[in-house]
Amino acid sequence: MSTINSDEIISILKEEIQNYDEISKDKEVGQVVSVGDGIATIYGIDHAAYGEIVTFENGLKGMVQDIRQNSIGCILFGDDREIGEGTKVFRTGKNAGVPAGEGYIGRVVNALGAPIDGKGDIEAGEYRPIEYPAPSIVDRKSVTVPLETGILSIDSMFPIGRGQRELIIGDRQTGKTSIATDTILNQKGKDVICIYVAIGQKASTIAKLVSTFEKYGAMDYTMVVAATASDCAPLQYIAPYAGTALAEYFMYKGKDVLIVYDDLSKHAVAYRALSLLLERPPGREAYPGDVFYLHSRLLERSSRLSDEAGGGSITALPIVETQAGDVSAYIPTNIISITDGQIFLESDLFFSGMRPAVNVGLSVSRVGGAAQTKAMKKAAGSVRIDLAQYREMQVFTQFSSDLDESTKAQLEYGACLMELLKQPLCSPLSMQNQVITLCAATHKKLIGIPLKDLKNYQKELLEYIDNVYPEIGRELAEKKVLTEELEEKIVKAAEEFRDKSRC
Repeated sequence: MSTINSDEIISILKEEIQNYDEISKDKEVGQVVSVGDGIATIYGIDHAAYGEIVTFENGLKGMVQDIRQNSIGCILFGDDREIGEGTKVFRTGKNAGVPAGEGYIGRVVNALGAPIDGKGDIEAGEYRPIEYPAPSIVDRKSVTVPLETGILSIDSMFPIGRGQRELIIGDRQTGKTSIATDTILNQKGKDVICIYVAIGQKASTIAKLVSTFEKYGAMDYTMVVAATASDCAPLQYIAPYAGTALAEYFMYKGKDVLIVYDDLSKHAVAYRALSLLLERPPGREAYPGDVFYLHSRLLERSSRLSDEAGGGSITALPIVETQAGDVSAYIPTNIISITDGQIFLESDLFFSGMRPAVNVGLSVSRVGGAAQTKAMKKAAGSVRIDLAQYREMQVFTQFSSDLDESTKAQLEYGACLMELLKQPLCSPLSMQNQVITLCAATHKKLIGIPLKDLKNYQKELLEYIDNVYPEIGRELAEKKVLTEELEEKIVKAAEEFRDKSRC
């Protein structure tokens, strides 16, 4: 019989003690102390990291959001009715993430990346963390390639470039989602992958939107991430991060992505609910102190990568709802300071029939002409100043009866521009048609047409030029430059059509 001396026993014990801590970290099991409102307090897990996923014995997953001296607070990704005091909880050692891949294109998924459209499972290419560091300054390059919305008032005055973050802001029911929808529809055939993130909306509203995308063939390059109003606050909280993780999968493969967050004010409300339930101290409007960081770390991930880093881009269109047009409220001012410009939609304009109801004075693009084609930059020219002068003059002359001829002409020209900027839903204009329309308008070739007939006249003019002078549109599409000769050609064609329509 072999004997083991005391030195060997001591060395074995030392090794066991050294390895014990690592083993205990991996196999830590805790117990639920209290649960309610999508929040569970857990005792017995001492080494969990912030943002780590834990699994409950019934299979439900949660994410660590609060670390205290003797317990941790978790947000639950699902129904908490099957969890009670004493339920066992296991560490996974993984941070929250979602599966990502080409298979997600054309699908509707929830905030955890699971399909909810009844079309079966999705094959994932890889697993991406929902929280990921934003690209560094070295890995970025300036925004120079336009991402056309197809909306004349935006593309001419507040252009959006690939890699930009442009806020869409306004009261409820002023057409914010419509602008985002039209932008997605306008990406057809432009090699842009679109992601629509719905936060806190009714399931019926999301279903209607998906059917619109299907009707116009947009689901061929679009995916929808939905955290509906009936979903718990934790799912609404992680939805935009999950959508961005999907977008990053494509961006780092060198593709251009457009992501819409609809809307971030509901996202902030969901985060406020979680924070108050986790007993974090409330600040302004009861939001926690880190609510700015909540959105800044999300939107900073949208950028245009340098060629060395892959050359892809994420363009973000966050949507924010205001109360009675108050852009100086807490969440709107936070997001305005994070983004590269905003499109402000005004209720008064909307109800007066100006749709899209873009306020020319408060809207801005901080990328500006850098994200416009040379043709559009030249055609748009002084449109914004002309509109601003028209609005001012309209206010001063509304009570005047006798006006001089130059004032009358300026008012007529301004009214013509305002009418041209109206655009029906789901009918985005190509860059060529926008340039032709602006050329004809700024050369005063549409003045004299009754305002009620102007939109129909514009449509017929574009069809006439497309049929009789197809080379105009072709040259604009290929060269993206508006030369003097081409401008003269457009003006001449507009005059011809006007003379023809009078006959």
